[in-house]
Amino acid sequence: MTRARERRRPRIGFLRLDVSPEERPSTYWLLLGVLSVLLMIGLVMVLSASSVQSLAEFGTTWFYFLRQLMWVVLGVVVFLVSSRIDYRVLRRLSTLLLLASIAMLVLVLVPGIGVRVNGARSWIGAGMFRIQPAEVAKLALVLFCSDLLARRAHRIDEARLTLWPIIVVVSVVGGLMMLQPDLGGSIVLAAIVFAVLFVAGVPMLRLAGVLGVGGALAMGAAMAEPYRRARLLAFLHPERDPGGAAYQINQSLNGLASGGWFGAGLGESASKYGYLPNAHTDFIFAIIGEELGLFGALLVVALFLGFGVLGMKAALRAPDLFGMLVAAGITAWVLAQALVNIGGVVGLMPITGITLPFVSYGGSSLLITMAAAGVLVNVAAHGRSRAARPVAKRSPAHPVMRPAPAR
Repeated sequence: MTRARERRRPRIGFLRLDVSPEERPSTYWLLLGVLSVLLMIGLVMVLSASSVQSLAEFGTTWFYFLRQLMWVVLGVVVFLVSSRIDYRVLRRLSTLLLLASIAMLVLVLVPGIGVRVNGARSWIGAGMFRIQPAEVAKLALVLFCSDLLARRAHRIDEARLTLWPIIVVVSVVGGLMMLQPDLGGSIVLAAIVFAVLFVAGVPMLRLAGVLGVGGALAMGAAMAEPYRRARLLAFLHPERDPGGAAYQINQSLNGLASGGWFGAGLGESASKYGYLPNAHTDFIFAIIGEELGLFGALLVVALFLGFGVLGMKAALRAPDLFGMLVAAGITAWVLAQALVNIGGVVGLMPITGITLPFVSYGGSSLLITMAAAGVLVNVAAHGRSRAARPVAKRSPAHPVMRPAPAR
């Protein structure tokens, strides 16, 4: 490579993406576009959804928006840094990051250290500078599982070396998250691990067994706690308790229905005037549907579907198995979290208190998700065109195509 091309490469301090702009595939640029649009929609809708509550609490309609703008700017910085660190370097940090996240999940349960918000002890820190260890654990598990399965790919059928170590780790992390309690985060965690195992080529029969046992345990956990059981029953029959456990979902559905095809207009939501709790966080999609209508809501859904398609495309074109698994895990993370959030808002799933990625108001969740998106974009930047990829070999135990091992 010539020195002229070397000088054209973008730099941020000592960081440099080792793929020049003209060499990056279209997936890289399209992912940047989708993320940018989601962040802009999020900023606009946080301003609209939080304006009334912000005025009542702080005397200004701009408080939550300005704080979200600060987190978006920090998130963009984190994204730029993570997108310019070669994703293969992260393999060395995967175990350390996992141990650190487990330690934080333990600390968050200690009275006086963990901060309780909305009934869940899920935060560490003080004031506006608080972090959710569960978000760090998601990224740590993506990297740890991808590294382990990539190193043992030649022995993927040996459950004691691949499947069981991951199940043990996930059980520890998921159990600590359930103690907070954080059912929604645990569901997303399970989706991440399932996607990585699936793409790695773990036999489907074993995956089906793990999925069945995990589903049974999740149902048991949901029915064990009275408040979770009330949410589940309210989801099944929201008309039976409109002023109690089903109040939030009924208000969400009322807001969506009043939006019609084209919406009431930006800033014209009636639900945000105290009728819909958490309008700018967990239920921001209801405000989108009310103000922008069905077409606005479908645009957001289409953006997440586009993110999913581009993420899987980046995975399939990754230069190695580790990159493929990381890209698949991050894509599953964002899609699963969006599905759980939107499903709860529209009444198709129980409410779990999980935010809409890149759109809802939030700090640590946005920062960690942006870091993960940066890793995904880095994998996409290193992706090869279809013509440049080596011939793939089909695993006899699984339909997913994997790059053939180097000779």
